[in-house]
Amino acid sequence: MVNTGDDFEHLGLLICPDIDTVTYTLSGVVETQQGWGRAGESWNVLDQVEKLGGETWFRLGDKDIALHLLRRSLLEKGLTLSEVTAQISQTMAIDPPIIPMSDNQVRTEVLVDEGVMPFQHYFVKQRCQPRISGIRYAGVEKAAAATGFVDALNDAELAGVIICPSNPFLSIDPILALPGISKLLRNMTVPVIAVSPIVGGEAIKGPTVKIMQELDMPVAQQAIADHYNGLISGLIIDRVDKETVSTLKKSVAVHVSETVMTTTEQKVSLANQCLAFIDQLEKCS
Repeated sequence: MVNTGDDFEHLGLLICPDIDTVTYTLSGVVETQQGWGRAGESWNVLDQVEKLGGETWFRLGDKDIALHLLRRSLLEKGLTLSEVTAQISQTMAIDPPIIPMSDNQVRTEVLVDEGVMPFQHYFVKQRCQPRISGIRYAGVEKAAAATGFVDALNDAELAGVIICPSNPFLSIDPILALPGISKLLRNMTVPVIAVSPIVGGEAIKGPTVKIMQELDMPVAQQAIADHYNGLISGLIIDRVDKETVSTLKKSVAVHVSETVMTTTEQKVSLANQCLAFIDQLEKCS
């Protein structure tokens, strides 16, 4: 289930950064060094856009634009974002279903000194430099969780739910803000676990720590546990933070693992650790 709060319109195209990164990663064509976009990209279209006076602060390669053109075409034919994503996934030989959190428009906005700023302007154009005083998810109150999302959470064969180590405020909270989703997770009869996004007081990437500091939150594993309080039954933290286990266990079950992922093997290893932790929690319940 992928966050769509980052989505926005650019050059007449619907850009879905999180969906596309997951799609490119699972299909094996992602640019691994930067972690987004496609490997072996060329930039002919964007070069011409710049020469014509268009905005190029959001980098779209030629191969990436091809996917966005197809997405726009399919959406204009009346397909939902879920249907478009499924069709593209099938074409790219991806087995696991990639499900947008909603087929309705939800847009993350950050509150900064200058006022309200669209997320991508903050994240990409301004490089996360403005100070954040709050975050909101425009349209979420009227949005509905995608049918595939709700069906998965209600599936009789569901073994557990994993909240990945993405930025809690920018990538996870938009999903949790959808009407009914937090309630569903709180009422789960299977384990719901999260992987902490911080290691040794630092974020692996992105502005997680900066945002925590600006929102007057302690940069600590306990703050992550408290943020997901009532939603999760287990938290996975990195070995670097193993000394926090004794205090964390007062509020949530804890599993210590290697959470820094720079290789495919490390990603698979952490995924297996997540599954083992879910199995352990299930047996203890």
